[in-house]
Amino acid sequence: MLNRFSRRTFARLFGAATLAPAALSTLTTPASAEPAPSSPTLRRFPQGFLWGSATASYQVEGAVNEDGRGPSIWDTFSHTSGKTNNGDTGDTADDHYHRYKEDVQLMKSLGLKTYRFSVAWPRVFPQGTGTPNPKGLDFYNRLVDELLAANIQPYCTLFHWDLPQTLEDKGGWQSRDTSEAFANYAGYVAEHLSDRVKHFMTLNEMSSFVDIGYRDGRHAPGLTLPPAGVNQVRHHAILAHGLGVQAIRAHAKPGAKIGLAENASATVPVIETPEHIAAAAKAYREANAGYLTAIMEGRYTDAYLAHHGADAPKFTPADMKAIGSPVDFVGLNVYTPSYVRADDSPAGFAHVPAPKSYPHMMSNWLHVGPEALYWSPKLAAQLWNIKEIYITENGASSADVVTPEGHIYDSDRVMYLRNYLTQLHRAVAEGVPVRGYFLWSLLDNYEWADGYAYRFGIHYVDFATQKRTPKMSANFYREVIASNGLA
Repeated sequence: MLNRFSRRTFARLFGAATLAPAALSTLTTPASAEPAPSSPTLRRFPQGFLWGSATASYQVEGAVNEDGRGPSIWDTFSHTSGKTNNGDTGDTADDHYHRYKEDVQLMKSLGLKTYRFSVAWPRVFPQGTGTPNPKGLDFYNRLVDELLAANIQPYCTLFHWDLPQTLEDKGGWQSRDTSEAFANYAGYVAEHLSDRVKHFMTLNEMSSFVDIGYRDGRHAPGLTLPPAGVNQVRHHAILAHGLGVQAIRAHAKPGAKIGLAENASATVPVIETPEHIAAAAKAYREANAGYLTAIMEGRYTDAYLAHHGADAPKFTPADMKAIGSPVDFVGLNVYTPSYVRADDSPAGFAHVPAPKSYPHMMSNWLHVGPEALYWSPKLAAQLWNIKEIYITENGASSADVVTPEGHIYDSDRVMYLRNYLTQLHRAVAEGVPVRGYFLWSLLDNYEWADGYAYRFGIHYVDFATQKRTPKMSANFYREVIASNGLA
């Protein structure tokens, strides 16, 4: 509403008799003296901060029947009618197996300092165990060499969900044998790559491939086990991590660092007051009790075991000792928050469900909550005194559209990244030991059961021609990397 002045009021306030010449000069500025626009103040990251991007083998490689690769559970699952959107498979995906040199050049043009890739277990051990396949390992040798030639540090994930089908036929993650097979595979790959690769992650997102694949049945292998079965699968996954850490230490060259990449539930205080912050810390430990908490503490929490009762996993002290093997760093995949409030229950916290109106990206599950990228690494570092953290995934799906001129203006993804990175800067500025950030993803790719319907890349991929086109988000990320900061 406009303020309305009488002529008398106007004269009293702004009459010429009350304005000295000096005052008049401050109200008017000649056009010739207009100040030049100033550059925005940058939120700078520490010198040496590692800016990277990430992909996963089955999502980008293709070439599923080449050079001795064996089938994975995702080959089987995606070729089963009705399991994936439109029947989409990763048979070709981004054809990265043949186009990796082109993709490394995309990374170089962005200014990436590092790249996180995963090794396809069935490329290296087509039967899961037994005799290794040298042609499979050769691909990763070529990829690593190409990265290093471009001055990009390779970060290697050893399992990103593509379990050899032969192991699934023998029980998959329901069997302890799979945990031991993983350790043998991990040790072998580390022995052959660690002369050039200095960071290894054991498994990616255990909570995803266990809960969605063995409990909900929406991902490979498509099982819906009862609670006791799911809990045992969960135990075998974290046991594989622990045995894998031991195997990598035994076989890798000196100087190799070992960690994992887990999508820990990012508990966020619904309001940043002391009581809600304390509740979020309690919730972080218990919400991740079956995975990251067990690994960092070498034990299951009392509340976790009590909650599951007779359905709790069966384990030995030796299992827990292996699971608690010290790691050199922790990788956190962070997408969406889990809001928490203080509560007078015995747990001391309660989760706050998202209302139907809560904003999300194209993927309905991807609720927008930038503060997750502040609280997840902050709480993890505080709870377990972690000294080296990487954000091993963070990104967003978008309804990307190519304009007639060939541009992709993914302004929603840019918004998402800008806001999340602002919260990451907040954490780093407070001393949270985050050493690097891997944007998911370098390329549009095969998005698991969603097939090719959802695009997470900062490069648009025409899956018919395999042409890669940088999106506006790629230009945004290039500027962030070049300035080592954001406005």
